[in-house]
Amino acid sequence: MFQKVKAFLELIKFEHSIFALPFAYLGLFLAEGGRPRFQIFAWVTLAMIAIRTSGMCLNRLIDQSIDEKNPRTQSRTSLMNLLHRSRIWSMTLISIAVFVFSAANLNRLCLALTPIPIALVWIYPYLKRITWSSHFVLGIILGMAPIAGWLAAQPDGSAIPWLLGIAVACWVSGFDMFYALQDIEFDQANRLQSFPAVFGVGLTLQMVRILHGVTILALGFFGLSLHMGAWYWAGWLGALFLIVREHSLVARFGCAKINEAFFNMNAWVSVVIFLAVALDLNLHL
Repeated sequence: MFQKVKAFLELIKFEHSIFALPFAYLGLFLAEGGRPRFQIFAWVTLAMIAIRTSGMCLNRLIDQSIDEKNPRTQSRTSLMNLLHRSRIWSMTLISIAVFVFSAANLNRLCLALTPIPIALVWIYPYLKRITWSSHFVLGIILGMAPIAGWLAAQPDGSAIPWLLGIAVACWVSGFDMFYALQDIEFDQANRLQSFPAVFGVGLTLQMVRILHGVTILALGFFGLSLHMGAWYWAGWLGALFLIVREHSLVARFGCAKINEAFFNMNAWVSVVIFLAVALDLNLHL
């Protein structure tokens, strides 16, 4: 039993939840003035984990034939065989049900909006077969996190979380393009439409610079709009450093440093911004 649980967590890369969760919390903390109610915090956490789990399960199920051919992802085959497709489908449906149930326990608006992320995570795995825009769709999916966190506590039309949504969407789209550089030759050989496979390495690097530039600008505009204090701007500088570091690693070492740039740098970006906002809301300087 323990072996199968471990295999499942590895299959869905559970540790990557750190990319989206802090931004969902960020939206929630902003809406609640820095001190969210525990009940809402718990339902947001459960909803985020559930929708991400369903998305990763769908990705593995739909992409199994591709993963079996790709040397980088062939290890997923043994995990799929250990767990069986039927069980993974069951986990997918259970996760979607948990997501909807969690949203229903937040408010009516959150419940009404659940079809949007469910549809996007279901469609996303198919997109790289037909279009290079799949990276942007992934960005939109994770970019909904701060907006969802805000709506969980304040179901209104405020523009505040949308600035964060834009920042996250551009950030995720960019680092997903970086990650896709590892598979450029495989994607081209198998007619998969990743951005690097279609446009090449040079244009991909330029696009990522633009996207991450928009991320930094959006985070800066967000800070100015809300008159954030020293804690926030320290976090903003930290995020800027991490993103520049990510680009320097890829520029200097290429795909050899993709995993470090993808996980280490990006995991810290979300954590740094969340902590900066949380501290600024509670200890404004």
